[in-house]
Amino acid sequence: MTSPVTLDRREGPYGEVVLRRRAGEEGVEHYEIIANGTFLMDTSDGRSERLLIDAARDALPPGRTAPSVLVGGLGVGFSLAHAAADPRWGRIVVAERETAIIDWHREGPLAAVSGTALADPRTVILHTDLVEHLRTTPDRYDALCLDIDNGPDWTVTEDNESLYSAEGLATCAARLTPGGILAVWSARPSADFEESLRNAGFTGVRTEEVPVARGVPDVVHLAVRPS
Repeated sequence: MTSPVTLDRREGPYGEVVLRRRAGEEGVEHYEIIANGTFLMDTSDGRSERLLIDAARDALPPGRTAPSVLVGGLGVGFSLAHAAADPRWGRIVVAERETAIIDWHREGPLAAVSGTALADPRTVILHTDLVEHLRTTPDRYDALCLDIDNGPDWTVTEDNESLYSAEGLATCAARLTPGGILAVWSARPSADFEESLRNAGFTGVRTEEVPVARGVPDVVHLAVRPS
């Protein structure tokens, strides 16, 4: 891997966010998003982001047609693109708080990932903080697919910690339809978070893993709001 090239660097209300380009194996270019010096994600793989969407859909009650999904975090666009490529989803809402990330998708190099999805009439991009949206919106969704941190135990900003608290999980449950699915991406498994989900009244709590070349696997934590 070559040294990364910084394409854009911005200071916002939540700190610094950076878009970098790196040439990988066989000269293939990948893009990376760094927030406050912490690596968030890149375009080199995407398996766990696609699992986030598919696992939530597959866990929904049988017969639910055109389910709605809220994707927390636009990131490099893999989750949105994968949801929009599936005709089974109905409304696809993305909550993204960083102006820079939205710009990189609408006008920058990440449009190569998300351009088709952004043009899909089912897609709605909300320029808003996910935690605030969950607290204030009257809308309910069949699935919440959340990927705004490196996991419940490794948040990007301190404000995000409230999402994984008892109060935050109760808010998530309130935003789900009966039988709806909460799916949370994490860079490592968290037994403590699984216990928090059960204590918050969710059922069917389980974890699906995506093996990585080195280290612990990426995971998706799944939980069901009781009907």
